[in-house]
Amino acid sequence: KKAIVAKAFDEGTRQRPFGHCLVAGVDKAPLKVTKRMSKKKITKRQRVKPFVKYVNYNHIMPTRYQVPAEVQPAAMVTDQQM
Repeated sequence: KKAIVAKAFDEGTRQRPFGHCLVAGVDKAPLKVTKRMSKKKITKRQRVKPFVKYVNYNHIMPTRYQVPAEVQPAAMVTDQQM
């Protein structure tokens, strides 16, 4: 799974009284496609499985990568999901 932090809650909330964040990412990336495959198989292999969920800070492994300034992570998640 690969994800980026959409919104951080350092102090926690009433429902989650610990530091956590809302993450959006890719659960399953698309697979390799070849010419021999049927159209049905190609469409199935090209699907991307996204996810949005809350994660405790203790369960996150930070990396050295950063999201470019042009990309707004909060724009990827609707207000209903927040």
